[in-house]
Amino acid sequence: MRALLVEDDPLLGEGIKVALEREGYALDWFTCGKPALEALALEAFSVVILDLGLPDCDGLEVLRRLRQQSAMPVLILTARDAVEERIQGLDAGADDYVLKPFDLQELLARLRVVIRRAAGRASSTIDIGTLCIDEARHCVDWQGRGIALSRREFALLIELARQPGQVLSRPRLESLLYGWGEELESNALEVHVHHLRKKLHKEMITTVRGIGYRLNTDFLAVAT
Repeated sequence: MRALLVEDDPLLGEGIKVALEREGYALDWFTCGKPALEALALEAFSVVILDLGLPDCDGLEVLRRLRQQSAMPVLILTARDAVEERIQGLDAGADDYVLKPFDLQELLARLRVVIRRAAGRASSTIDIGTLCIDEARHCVDWQGRGIALSRREFALLIELARQPGQVLSRPRLESLLYGWGEELESNALEVHVHHLRKKLHKEMITTVRGIGYRLNTDFLAVAT
């Protein structure tokens, strides 16, 4: 779950950063629109949180240019409360619109909704065999037992479970778990996979040598 925040208010941006990282997001934060567009051209993010009143360009222009190349979810975060401006933002391609000031828990809930909607899911839970993941409550249940995971273990399991049976490359998983400013050790991903196998089951995650990892749906279909 990698998010891009475009917000020029340092106090507000820091508050959002702390809240999202606590929820397991890897966050990249820009205070201007043009460097954010450069980042969007290089990386695929799970969601974009976009302020409109940016110092170098209008956030709606950032949104319009993004929509020329990508359908990644965008949540507008702004103090502009006129109905006409909200309509402009939605018509420009925003998936949701949150007015400042706002409650952080509502922001987190709305982020979960737009991410689920982009993935074609209506529920906050993912059920695969006897594995149940509740994104909203950060709970994992395996064969009737609650499993405690670190935030990055949970984020990794979520990404694999969102595309069950599909191989996710090592660079893709690392980019979803770590932002650009975070130090990444060479074996960090392997360590997280090892911990998940130990806490859940060694057969649950399959290594595809030289490529990456996938959730073993064949095992989950018969595991009881």
